[in-house]
Amino acid sequence: MKRRNFESILSDAIKDLIENGFSVYALKKWQGLLDLAAKYEYSPDEAQVRMQKSLTSLYQSKVTPLALAKFHPGLDRVTINRIIPSMRHELTKRIAASADLIKLNREQAIGLTLKRFSGWSTSIPEGGTDSESLKETKAHIVKPLRSLTYEERRLHIDQGHKMLAAVNEILGLQSGAICMIWRSHFRQAGYDYREDHKERDGNFYVIRGNWALERGFMKNAGHGYTDQITAPAQEVNCRCFGIYVRNLRDLPADMLTQKGKEELKRVKVS
Repeated sequence: MKRRNFESILSDAIKDLIENGFSVYALKKWQGLLDLAAKYEYSPDEAQVRMQKSLTSLYQSKVTPLALAKFHPGLDRVTINRIIPSMRHELTKRIAASADLIKLNREQAIGLTLKRFSGWSTSIPEGGTDSESLKETKAHIVKPLRSLTYEERRLHIDQGHKMLAAVNEILGLQSGAICMIWRSHFRQAGYDYREDHKERDGNFYVIRGNWALERGFMKNAGHGYTDQITAPAQEVNCRCFGIYVRNLRDLPADMLTQKGKEELKRVKVS
């Protein structure tokens, strides 16, 4: 026997209550059937598999020497290849976090849908009513479940950005980067950017404890340290990214100490 889907059961439940009116027995009966159908039909398993495949594919295409070089100007391929294996745990972490979010989002959507059904049911008088529309009522009740596909598509994108931002941070730290330049997509038409992220665009943020600081070659010239701000892609749906700088010659002049300027001259001469 073919299992009936959630929306067909919901239609029958609405029709029953419209025709016969509210009763505690009817509410409990339909709540039970709807809960079972929703948990079966909207099980997170398939969505979690899709997310795992999506993140793995993104990782394989973006965590390559050629793709990573865009965020790490001047970093040689040998160094990138040496560090790439240590980034794999970031993919595993993102897959696990995404699976938890998908499960939580589906549980919340099912709970909200059943809550809407219960709320609507108790508004129907005994004996039924002629004033309710099946189509409109159903659309209102099932909206949280129908929006899951859209929400999970956004989750795919957001988790992908978070993973790549974390991978680039790992590469920056392990390759001796001294600063991160913040880049925002605020110029992109239609992008809903955060105002403070727009203001960060182009700013140099110092990586605390880096070799140039320890040797007295550079100073914090006003924008602060990377650990004093949220990281690129850390906030929900943030698409900002960082460019990692590891050479004194790539710093603004006001970030160099006198010792740093002398070192830069020495390197140029040699």
